[in-house]
Amino acid sequence: MAQRQGPQDYDDKSVTKHSYQDIPPPGDEPTSYDRAQLRLYLRLLDADAEGADWREVVDILFKIDSNTELERAKQVHASHLRRAKWLSDSGYLTILRSDQG
Repeated sequence: MAQRQGPQDYDDKSVTKHSYQDIPPPGDEPTSYDRAQLRLYLRLLDADAEGADWREVVDILFKIDSNTELERAKQVHASHLRRAKWLSDSGYLTILRSDQG
């Protein structure tokens, strides 16, 4: 049986290297913010796929204590995970095309 990973397995010194907004910019095109957060988005997708507890994920990746800032933690996690999923479904194509052009 494979050992289940925890959110700590997605942590490294550079995850929060870039500052983040509480809500990523909206839109149907990837933004410079999205490009700057690609590593963070990948870590969110990995943690989600592994079934990691969102509270631990937001504490580790965003350095937000969900015990003291529950609503903000929920909002930050949900909005970035939503954006990460959108990028993984379709937004990445725009990034790939712009990198080739």
